[in-house]
Amino acid sequence: MLPLENYTVVDFSQFLSGPLASLRLADLGARVIKIEKPGTGDICRQLYTSDTVLNGTSTVFHAINRNKESVALDLKNNEDRKTIAKLVEKADVVIHNFRPGVMERLGFDQTSVRAMNPTVVYAEISGYGTDGPWSAKPGQDLLLQSMTGMTWLSGNADQGPIPMGLSIVDMFAGANLCSGILACLYRKVVQHIGAHVQVSMLDSAVDIQFEAVTTYYRDGGKLPERTAISNAHAYLGAPYGIYKTKDGYLALAMGSIPHLGNLLACEELKAFSDGAQAFEQRDAIKSVLTKHLCTQETIYWLAILEAADIWCADVLDWSRLLQHDGFKVLEMIQQVTMGDGFVYDTTRCPIRIDGEVLYSDKGSPKLGEHNQKIINELYG
Repeated sequence: MLPLENYTVVDFSQFLSGPLASLRLADLGARVIKIEKPGTGDICRQLYTSDTVLNGTSTVFHAINRNKESVALDLKNNEDRKTIAKLVEKADVVIHNFRPGVMERLGFDQTSVRAMNPTVVYAEISGYGTDGPWSAKPGQDLLLQSMTGMTWLSGNADQGPIPMGLSIVDMFAGANLCSGILACLYRKVVQHIGAHVQVSMLDSAVDIQFEAVTTYYRDGGKLPERTAISNAHAYLGAPYGIYKTKDGYLALAMGSIPHLGNLLACEELKAFSDGAQAFEQRDAIKSVLTKHLCTQETIYWLAILEAADIWCADVLDWSRLLQHDGFKVLEMIQQVTMGDGFVYDTTRCPIRIDGEVLYSDKGSPKLGEHNQKIINELYG
């Protein structure tokens, strides 16, 4: 039995952050019912991240909305609102990620919902919180990365701001919301009370940078300085970075520079014998490594470095990763089936419980696929 079996989540959220939270709850056993706008549904259904379409819908929708049910109900239609209210009354969790004020206007804000269902866990994600001069801004991942200093941590010093190639703020906001929900569900069982869980993408984007922000304050407000060569972390010294080899790339984490000089047979590195030089002369050291490592294949360097227990790795693309036994043993890919029989491969829940992998073979729902089923449940 999964931990959240017999729990029901009513999910109004769209795009990424909210649906990522409800996906995790679904994988842990909860029944997740998506409330979608008739006709168009979750905007993410048409949010194409590539030219790849699965069964007529955006691939990203399928990836984050598997293992859920969909009802198409109009929040502005009185009859549909009655059905939504009935669902909310029976829910253990209600999730949304609308901008501040939207759910209040629609009559499904936390005060209204908890009047209907006092022990519900009402959870919401906003872009920038509910107050302040930014509260009405769109909570979009690239914008949050750009506004929170995050884009000054990746890339080399001369490249300007570099965003991360994933919707990382959405992901962490969703994970934070899920953590808050789980804590409050535990309290609900123990104390029989509801909760109002709030997460903002702004909070989450700053929290991701806890290490950098703490260092910034300790440094008296000194901004992070990226290296000019092979930057991978603005606050770590050489050799930390990725280097081109004769046939690919090699990632190097922390390590003694003179020791690396001996292992790699690089005389120039041995000159950096003072530990402080690893940070103070990062670019000089990385320049030496850049010239030296491109003289041999990646596998040549790995054989030397791994034998000496140096933290290093080959730099794989997806095609090489997915074919590697080290990845295959994790069994991270599962096959799921939609209600119309369409089958696709996607990732599974990364959590194991009591040694068991959490698989679910239910694919994403068609818009309104479960309307009749849920109406029958509610009205008999």
